[in-house]
Amino acid sequence: NSIGNEGALALSEALKTNTTLTTLDLWNNSTGEEGALALSEALKTNTTLTTLNLGDNSIGNEGALALSEALKTNTALTTLHLWNNSIGKEGGLELSEALKTNTALATLNLRYNSIGNEGALALSEALKANTTLTTLNLRSNSIWEEGALALSEALKTNTTLTTLDLRGNSIEKERTPAQTNVSKASGCDILT
Repeated sequence: NSIGNEGALALSEALKTNTTLTTLDLWNNSTGEEGALALSEALKTNTTLTTLNLGDNSIGNEGALALSEALKTNTALTTLHLWNNSIGKEGGLELSEALKTNTALATLNLRYNSIGNEGALALSEALKANTTLTTLNLRSNSIWEEGALALSEALKTNTTLTTLDLRGNSIEKERTPAQTNVSKASGCDILT
């Protein structure tokens, strides 16, 4: 299937008034940036959608920016899959800002987005304030030691994250003693 951005626009209009749909899986549907912008507008008013999969849709950093704005006010969405969308560090920075105030999102999948160390550092700051996220997938995001250490440090104050996936990044495969201690103390499983 490939509904493209036109299909995403039509679905977005329906989501603005729909009160029953809880899961929308648009994986690999070529929604692009324009589709993400439209879906973001719908998320600002929709109160029933709890899961949205936009994996592999080339939404770019502009799509991530729009979704970030929606996440600042949306109180229903608990799971968001944005893997392989070329959001880069800019998209990572914007999503980090949204996580500081979002009170619903429990799972965020950002694997294969090249957010880099800068995105990881921003997410580490967001984790210090966020109290709902339990799973964060950052697999294969061009994160180096600095970013991984910052995320580990954030777990000293974050009490809700239970899974942090850092596999496929440029970090040492063996955990440092500090990472092991943080993982044990926080109860978060850090996957490297």
